[in-house]
Amino acid sequence: MTVKFRFAPSPTGYLHVGNARLALINWLSARKQGGGMVLRLDDTDQERSTEEYAEGIKEDLLWLGLEWSELKKQSDRSAAYTKAFEMLRDAGRLYPCYETGEELDYKRKRQLARKLPPVYDRAALDLKAEDVAAFEAEGRKPHWRFKLDQELISWIDLVRGKVEVDGASMSDPVLIRSDGRPLYHLPSVVDDIDFEISHVIRGEDHVSNTALHIQVFKALGADVPEFAHLPLLMGPDGGPLSKREGSQSLRELRESGIEPMTVNSLLARLGTSDNVEIRHTLADVVDGYDISHFSRAAAKFDPAELANLNAKLLHETNWQDVKDRIDVDGADETFWNAVRGNLTTLAEAREWWQIVSGPMTPAIEDEEFLLSAAEVLPDGELTIDSWKVWTTAVKEKTGAKGKALFMPLRLALTGKPRGPEMNSLLPLIGRDQIMARLTGNGA
Repeated sequence: MTVKFRFAPSPTGYLHVGNARLALINWLSARKQGGGMVLRLDDTDQERSTEEYAEGIKEDLLWLGLEWSELKKQSDRSAAYTKAFEMLRDAGRLYPCYETGEELDYKRKRQLARKLPPVYDRAALDLKAEDVAAFEAEGRKPHWRFKLDQELISWIDLVRGKVEVDGASMSDPVLIRSDGRPLYHLPSVVDDIDFEISHVIRGEDHVSNTALHIQVFKALGADVPEFAHLPLLMGPDGGPLSKREGSQSLRELRESGIEPMTVNSLLARLGTSDNVEIRHTLADVVDGYDISHFSRAAAKFDPAELANLNAKLLHETNWQDVKDRIDVDGADETFWNAVRGNLTTLAEAREWWQIVSGPMTPAIEDEEFLLSAAEVLPDGELTIDSWKVWTTAVKEKTGAKGKALFMPLRLALTGKPRGPEMNSLLPLIGRDQIMARLTGNGA
């Protein structure tokens, strides 16, 4: 059997961390088993779906390195959904219903008042021809419900283990609206059949949908794929992760300087028993990936953890992997090795390049001290050893030591109270700029 997974976002907004986690896990699962991942754009919501969001989704996935094997759009497949509708209708698995929204709401309230579950009572199955004629004379158009087999629905979930749902506890779901448009369930199942999807990985909020979908698969005479349902991501406070929280969309993360492999490294392990570790390539992530390691407990996404992981990744990143992205003329491997240990984002490297190459405004606390320091700056070419030689000489000349010795020099040469080791920065700044900054002559 061909192994094929799918990621099926709706292009009604940009991808967020929760979407990215599902996309990544589907992609990793496919690669682990030698299969592919279909990108299916669920764009049947004509009012909210836009081409801008569709392009944004593709851009975000490619930023993460998650290439798809096929691209499909539900908006291109109305004929397939019509065919499936007719097949289910003719088999007696779809039946027309004429209740209005207000009437259905009234029924639900009555059932709840009687302490009964608000399950649809299948009243439409008892409609006579004259009832249907009367409704249609009023101008009512039917919506179509799928007639569930009221039996135990079970499957072995790749994350949750054995799952059982009582079909009798569920309302017969509406598959077709009164305006003729299919709801989520029918297109999703028809696509999975037509695209030969072997595995469906999605959030645990789809468990009841899966019970329904299994019956639709069978009613259409198709094999049922394997399913996995992941716990939803929670925020750092333990509550549901909200789209209104900061730094959650991939676009925001990218603009804030988060590296794609930072996101991949975290999301591939979040919610598993495995330690979160930096991985510099997706191939490395695949090697250590196993979907059975995901827990049924809710996973917590913390932007602070992501930021710390991003810094760690940059500290481990080689010059060859960033030289084409650092976007500064003249920067080289020596510069990168000097500053990378203090970076949290790649953009900060550009800031440090400005500091070492100038111009910059030095922070002058004690002019007399800095002039004295300038007098004992070592002669000749500055090297990684020059900082120690120089500060020893400044200490002997001024009597300053500790913070009183080092901080005025760092502030004068970098404008910042902390940063990369000064012994590495000194040769990069160069003698002329050092003298200019110490003596207040610019640079």
